[in-house]
Amino acid sequence: MINSKRNKEEILTVPKTDRRTLSHVPDPENIRGRLDRRGLRDLGLDIDDNDLEAREKLRLLSLRYVADFDVLLIGKKQKRKAGLKARAVDISSTGVLLQIDPAAGKLEAGDRLQVRFQIPQGTMPEGFESSVKIDADVVRTFTRQADGEEKLMAALQFVQPLTDYFQKKRWGYSIYTASGLMFVAVAVIMLMRVESVIYFKYNLWLYLYSLIAAIFLLSRYLFGAFYRDVPVNPDYTPGVTIVIPCFNEAEWIHRTILSCINQDYPIDKLEVIVVDDRSTDNSVEQIQKTIQMVHNEAERYATKERLKMVVLPENGGKRVALVKGVEMAKHDLVVFVDSDSFLEPTAIKHLVQPFQDPRMGGVAGRTDVENKYTNSITKLQTVRYYIAFRIMKAAESWFDSVTCLSGPLSCYRKDLILQHSEAWLNQKFLGQPATFGDDRSMTNFILRTHRTAYQDAAICSTIVPSKMSVFLKQQMRWKRSWLRESLRAAGFIWRKEPFMSLFFYVGVIVPIAAPIVVLYNLVYVPIVHHVFPGTFLMGLLLMGMLMSLAHLLFRKSKLWLYGLVFCLFYEAVLLWQMPVAWVTFWKSTWGTRETPQDIEARQKKEARKQKNKNRIGLPF
Repeated sequence: MINSKRNKEEILTVPKTDRRTLSHVPDPENIRGRLDRRGLRDLGLDIDDNDLEAREKLRLLSLRYVADFDVLLIGKKQKRKAGLKARAVDISSTGVLLQIDPAAGKLEAGDRLQVRFQIPQGTMPEGFESSVKIDADVVRTFTRQADGEEKLMAALQFVQPLTDYFQKKRWGYSIYTASGLMFVAVAVIMLMRVESVIYFKYNLWLYLYSLIAAIFLLSRYLFGAFYRDVPVNPDYTPGVTIVIPCFNEAEWIHRTILSCINQDYPIDKLEVIVVDDRSTDNSVEQIQKTIQMVHNEAERYATKERLKMVVLPENGGKRVALVKGVEMAKHDLVVFVDSDSFLEPTAIKHLVQPFQDPRMGGVAGRTDVENKYTNSITKLQTVRYYIAFRIMKAAESWFDSVTCLSGPLSCYRKDLILQHSEAWLNQKFLGQPATFGDDRSMTNFILRTHRTAYQDAAICSTIVPSKMSVFLKQQMRWKRSWLRESLRAAGFIWRKEPFMSLFFYVGVIVPIAAPIVVLYNLVYVPIVHHVFPGTFLMGLLLMGMLMSLAHLLFRKSKLWLYGLVFCLFYEAVLLWQMPVAWVTFWKSTWGTRETPQDIEARQKKEARKQKNKNRIGLPF
């Protein structure tokens, strides 16, 4: 669905609006249970409110999404080509609401039909984009006023949820195939890297690098496979304050605020603070409007005490906004959420569980791409994000040493943030203020003395760049902050678990040396030795396939091939940002946000241009 004022091309999945503003918040007056009982009756199910796992499964089954696609209805006794055409209005895993032309035919409750349709990309979550041919029962028919006329509507319930339908019809053999191919890819990669030992006599450092890089990457997948979430303890619900820093995010801030306050978490244990960093658009008005709406429509959920905003007196940067929110927080745990990120209703409940360990200092949740179907750029990032979290961060979490608690969704102990706030706010590198890499920087402060972890079930989604220019600027900024913070972490990470420390240092060396290795294999060897780099290219291809197959195995999505495409794109484009980052990693400009440093840099650039114009205009 297209849902953007600023970027008309953004394709987002649009959940059907619930009639209750805070539909997931536990009811303090017990007027309603946490689940929609009517929805459960439609499914023929009923469960205990305290059954967390079953409750979450039913919530996912009952989620409805705004739809707009053609549907063909065929009676069980009709011929193959005959059928009634309809239009989907909304859809869930368990059923579909249709708009029907009364002149084309009539449906009655109790009719069983075969339903055929194609779910467009972005209509439902990742993995549902496919053609469907399934039996369904007509639950009810009714009329609805729309566009000044009456529309005939029909609600249909599928004989089996679409999740089960896809698992059986589309993914049954594909998953086994993916698993088998992953083992084959790993085996071939290891054989190729063992072959490197034979060539040590020709170039020891190059082939040693190849062997170490392969072992490092494969170990990430191994420990990622071993990873398991800390299970939810229903009796553990510590107080949590969510801090949302906002700067020029009027388009998304409404949805962000609602997703944070609409959490399945005790109302006396959760508050949300929105800190506006002197936005120059209408973010402040949008924040005020959203907060007022929540207060008006959900007053009995004590929102006036739990949802508030503050506007900074001047633009101070993201870190200043975050620290201000932490200083205002009344709870012992603080959660940072980016203003273009949206939490799942159970995100906070899962995110806090590792803090049952008193040595735990910070926890990261999983970030998915929200606008994944916009274009090829966002599809590439979809696979990359999932592997970066579910494999890479999960592997680090095995050792309680996640090296980046990501900005979209991370939780910290409040006292640790306050303890390091002054150093964080005033951090400089080579004389330049550190204006980005806030998440990596704070993670380093925490990781020096405490554990850090990852919770895969604590899920949020975020808006990623859909334009190549913005994407490349973001990637350059991330590489600069990665280099800077990796140098900081290198000074203390050796005190951590030895195996984790070893792989940290390897993980720093491998990407830094990668451009040199690629140039040697793809340029020097073919030109000087007249040898086609087939083995090297095969290794890259297999690593890309490993990423793609892991995504297919976990996500069961048609986007899995973009993992291979991303690896090729990385080698062709993103890899060459690293040498630039080597010599510019002290820069403090964002490139995609009007920070004081960006404004200063732009003014200097304009002054140079004007000076050059004046010089050209002078007579010789």
